[in-house]
Amino acid sequence: MKDSMTHSIQITKVAQSRVGQVDLNNSIVMGTQFSDHMFVCDYENGAWHNPRIEPLALIPTHPAAMALHYGQAIFEGMKATLGKDGTPLLFRPEENAKRLNHSADRMGMPLFPEDLFVEALKQFTALEKDWIPTQEGSALYLRPFMYADEPFIGMRAATSFKFIVMGSPAGPFFSRKIKLYAEKKYVRAVNGGTGEAKAAGNYAAAIRPTEYAKAKGYDQVLWLDAQDFEYIQEVGTMNVFFKVGGQFITPDLSGSILAGITRMSVIELLRSKGFVVTERPIKISEIIEASKNGTLEEAFGAGTAVGIAMIEEIGNNDFCIQLPEANPTSVMVNDTLNAIKVQAVEDPFGWIVAAK
Repeated sequence: MKDSMTHSIQITKVAQSRVGQVDLNNSIVMGTQFSDHMFVCDYENGAWHNPRIEPLALIPTHPAAMALHYGQAIFEGMKATLGKDGTPLLFRPEENAKRLNHSADRMGMPLFPEDLFVEALKQFTALEKDWIPTQEGSALYLRPFMYADEPFIGMRAATSFKFIVMGSPAGPFFSRKIKLYAEKKYVRAVNGGTGEAKAAGNYAAAIRPTEYAKAKGYDQVLWLDAQDFEYIQEVGTMNVFFKVGGQFITPDLSGSILAGITRMSVIELLRSKGFVVTERPIKISEIIEASKNGTLEEAFGAGTAVGIAMIEEIGNNDFCIQLPEANPTSVMVNDTLNAIKVQAVEDPFGWIVAAK
């Protein structure tokens, strides 16, 4: 395919926008409303073809589409905000492009041109500007995804795929502190598996354990390693950080943990503020001991959808960790990231990309 900066993206606009039918200032729940358009690109005969933006619509799908039977489906999550002059802004879209291709490679799917990924997001977001909420902590959630649409029943890599981007306005994900259930029966991923890919099946396998955790009064699952249930992996929709004795620790990317864009950004931000951040294996017993001896100061989750989610409790039938009420560093991280995303403060990292 031609370089995306010279390749034309055909745009077909809706006759009448639906944005006036949605109350964007009422903290709408992500994934319940969708913007007017979608970006679509088709993979056939070994190449990507026909990049276009068109009105959001149902997708004709053959019952034998291979994604439905063999799970070749991946996705990304991003957020678009408005800058101080009303310009739509993207947060590190090139990193999402890289991670999409990392997932695609693991799942036996074709790579998508990273420059086209970014250009498509820019043009799509500029077109959907009116769908970006202005309330603090709100954004237009962007969902790029790819799936195998070839009609074939058989165990092999598909030969045709669709890449699509759609948008959903969203209010803050968690407006309160959360409780995590340390799972010791079910597992999310193993080394050598698909845990470090953003594959749809990873999340399907997490649904039932998450429902069990919610039934016990928790918000999400804290996943532990698949062998001994000793080492902390990640939370259902986010990576996790602990502040112990003034320093931050977070599980290293050992092959079964998703490389979060927010995780990466939090590490860079904390280090820029003078904090020591160590990426390494972390035993749950270490966090229990730190809680007992008073060195566990803060804990939070970090992810695109949730932003920064303060943690108040981690537990299961065997133990219960109560986090301190104050989380000054977590609040600083949350406020700084949110401010950078709307140009309320300077972006010293070069993370923000204007969508125009």
